[in-house]
Amino acid sequence: MPELPEVETTRRGIQTHLVGQPISGVIVRQRKLRWEIPALDGILPGLRIEKVRRRAKYLLIDCAKAGRHEGTLIMHLGMSGSLRVLPVDSQAHKHDHFDLQLGDQCLRLRDPRRFGAILWTQEPAEAHPLIASLGPEPLSEGFNADYLFEQAKRRKVPVKQLLMDGKVVVGVGNIYATESLFLAGIHPTRLCNRVSKSRLEKLVEHVKIVLAYAIERGGTTLRDFQQQDGRPGYFQQELRVYGREGEPCRHCGTTIRAKQIGQRTSSYCPRCQH
Repeated sequence: MPELPEVETTRRGIQTHLVGQPISGVIVRQRKLRWEIPALDGILPGLRIEKVRRRAKYLLIDCAKAGRHEGTLIMHLGMSGSLRVLPVDSQAHKHDHFDLQLGDQCLRLRDPRRFGAILWTQEPAEAHPLIASLGPEPLSEGFNADYLFEQAKRRKVPVKQLLMDGKVVVGVGNIYATESLFLAGIHPTRLCNRVSKSRLEKLVEHVKIVLAYAIERGGTTLRDFQQQDGRPGYFQQELRVYGREGEPCRHCGTTIRAKQIGQRTSSYCPRCQH
């Protein structure tokens, strides 16, 4: 599944091609994604793209007409989605479900598993039901040790489960939660209300470092993700524990173990993390 760094990489990759461009048309080849794509062909043509933003894993494409904001196209890549900017007459393939036409080019969504989403709202995007209840961005000042400590002391769940709760903090998916907990030396199954504030401060610090570095390196290469220019990301080659069950810890040599936490596989070093 594309994680926050992959979505941010995508945002940066497409924004220079989209901002300021008039929308000339819409092509929907498969309307049934996670939710049905609304009838956009009577809404979007004639609007101009103002801005491409990100909130959690949602891409927000703000559209205007004659300088007046008209609404926001909300896009989510789901489990296997990707976006490409292509010549408008490029041949569409089996899983190419949606084109946003911008003159001689188009923004194309490819989504083999169809868990992605394309929605439209005329209200502020932040008020949309999918977005309104989300926690702070992990790289924002709002995500800090004081905040996480207040969230943790109210709950009795594994600290990794807390970190992956989008109502607590957005975009810290399985890969980056696993890596951050390792760097902070915290066992993923430790109950969050039993983790000291000083250790949570260290965890927040490493979440920010890991995510910022992954964004800088272009996102993790997953089976269904590539950068906009077709080159894979590089962060995966540097993962310390994620996906390394049975291999030696790069720090101490102890065999990496894994267990299920909240229906997700969690890799950890039993010596480095406690």
